[in-house]
Amino acid sequence: MRKNGILMHISSLPSEYGIGKMGRAAYDFVDFLAASGVKCWQILPLSPTSYGDSPYQSFSVYAGNPYFVDFDTLKREGLIKKSDYEDIKWQDNSRRVNYSLIYNGCFKVLRQAYKTYKRDVSKRYKEFKVENKQWLDDYALFMALKFKNNGKAWYEWDKKFAMRDKNALLKASEELEKDIEFFKFIQYKFFSQWKNLKKYTNDKGIEIIGDMPIYVSYDSVEAWAYPELFCFDKDKKPKDVAGCPPDDFSKTGQLWGNPLYDWEYHKETNYKWWVQRLKFSSEIYDIVRIDHFRGFESYYTIPYGNKTAEKGEWRKGPGAALFKEAERKLGKLNIIAEDLGFITSDVREMLAAVGYPGMKVTQFAFGEGGKNEHLPHNYDNSNCVAYTGTHDNETLKGWVASQSSETLKFCMAYLNVSKKKDIPKGIIRETWGSVAQIAVAQMQDFLNSDATARMNIPSTLGTNWQFRTKSDDFTEKLSKRILKINKMYNR
Repeated sequence: MRKNGILMHISSLPSEYGIGKMGRAAYDFVDFLAASGVKCWQILPLSPTSYGDSPYQSFSVYAGNPYFVDFDTLKREGLIKKSDYEDIKWQDNSRRVNYSLIYNGCFKVLRQAYKTYKRDVSKRYKEFKVENKQWLDDYALFMALKFKNNGKAWYEWDKKFAMRDKNALLKASEELEKDIEFFKFIQYKFFSQWKNLKKYTNDKGIEIIGDMPIYVSYDSVEAWAYPELFCFDKDKKPKDVAGCPPDDFSKTGQLWGNPLYDWEYHKETNYKWWVQRLKFSSEIYDIVRIDHFRGFESYYTIPYGNKTAEKGEWRKGPGAALFKEAERKLGKLNIIAEDLGFITSDVREMLAAVGYPGMKVTQFAFGEGGKNEHLPHNYDNSNCVAYTGTHDNETLKGWVASQSSETLKFCMAYLNVSKKKDIPKGIIRETWGSVAQIAVAQMQDFLNSDATARMNIPSTLGTNWQFRTKSDDFTEKLSKRILKINKMYNR
């Protein structure tokens, strides 16, 4: 079955409170997608964001982002009053997320909701804590300690806490009991709201494509509580960190800084941690896109402390063995493999062995003449997902403005358009007309947004993950246009 999708994160949904939430606007957006004949809604990781605001650098691989918990829903439940949140300054620009304003206001409101709620702890909440005990207990303690330490990274805490001295943690668990319970409550409310939103989306015939980063952040509960998963020294410092060598995105490479996995340990444990993680992701999403999939075949390592990713080396990963073990335990997984970047024959063999669809990006197609693998006529088969661009790419309008006249000349000839302003629509049309099983565009590309709406510029800080929409962006005229192209190309 041929499908189509729109890529837009929860954070970009319309909102009066500075960032998208899982409330009325989210349900309205699902209605817009359904009316437009959209079959897949793709989002970025739901994880809490930390320094740099990236959902790919999170405090936890399991927890949900507190910022997305809808206040109006909490109000309807009688947990807060409108006055608890309507007078707080949430934004200074209706088109951009200001994360410092969100951080300063969000937890005050959620604490008030918890204060009301804890007088009458429900059976469902108790069940949630038992069902998620495997990750929730460590996460809540980690966050309570982080707030006690003014947000400092765990490796900057007092050594007895950083190295998880048993007596120190026991004492902290008693002293911080209320805070620990508060962070569990936030997760309960997050996943309650997410479950309802996902059901509504699925009931409308729409699948959710969720994103699973390959790596975890150094400042995460996983690195703090389970150092055996990673290549750390005895003081829990990384020996090397993750990144990408220099490429088209960045001349000095991408220094992500994430700790690297001890793949020998994972192999010895039959990839237990990964199996649990894949199971969880497959439950909260319908389709799981795994970021930097090529890193399972071999991964780029950069010595800890280096300032750029220019000096590094490739090492072998677990390959298809990890996914074969996961499917043996969990059954067939619905996965999209993000196979962009430096792709070797070994990576292609791993992809063939697991059978997951890889990715094509039409924005990458106009650089090598007619042989470019991202040009739709060069797709080998339908086992791929075609994107006009990903969250790391320019918007199509921004891309057109930044290209050379030579590239645009070839692009216009290929798309059979005579004006530069028609290129974005032509790229969407060409992507939708391809044999790919799913064709996806960023919401920005249907809105014809310029470069200011770009979601992320890799290897930069301070201006990313901020794109927002307004409710009046989602017009009936736009819905009809999207529906028309979906019908035209049988998607």
